[in-house]
Amino acid sequence: MTEEAQWIEKALQGEDHAFGILVETYQRPVFSLCYRMLGNAKDAEDAAQESFIRAYRHLKKYDPSRSFATWLLSIASHYCIDCMRKRRLATISMDSLPSEIIPDRKAPNPEKELRVNEQEALIQYLLQDLKPIDRGAVILRYWYEYSEEEIAEALDLTVSAVKSRLYRSRRALANAWLLAEKTSMTERRPHESPAF
Repeated sequence: MTEEAQWIEKALQGEDHAFGILVETYQRPVFSLCYRMLGNAKDAEDAAQESFIRAYRHLKKYDPSRSFATWLLSIASHYCIDCMRKRRLATISMDSLPSEIIPDRKAPNPEKELRVNEQEALIQYLLQDLKPIDRGAVILRYWYEYSEEEIAEALDLTVSAVKSRLYRSRRALANAWLLAEKTSMTERRPHESPAF
């Protein structure tokens, strides 16, 4: 029996400390998933907390033959999808990100760092235009490297539906990225002075 399985077993027997260890182990991936889906730190904190509460309440339904991480992220994904369906999300500012979300870059080139931050903000902005389930599938695939089968299990979809959603989402994101890049390049061009 793995150490994680032992903590799950102890939590099922009512030991709150054991579930607390599971929370400590998975708080960063759950928060990160919620942040990517909801777009801001405050909502992500609330969603992560609610996800752990739901996991605790339904721990008896957990199937030990499944990955605990997959089960837990599935709960978080579904909760975030429900939140996104209830309201339209605003875009985020990179300044509002907690420091643990932004990777530590020791790049000596400030222009490069600014460009990377702009690209991260653009990706987050473009993700907001995807349907909630599509956004969940993209995040699970490209940020968590889930297989199509794991995504299907986490989001209660068929594998073919996951493939279709990922294909459409990649296409939509690529088109939106190219349009944003083209717009950005046009805005950066210096204005020509009129010829007299």
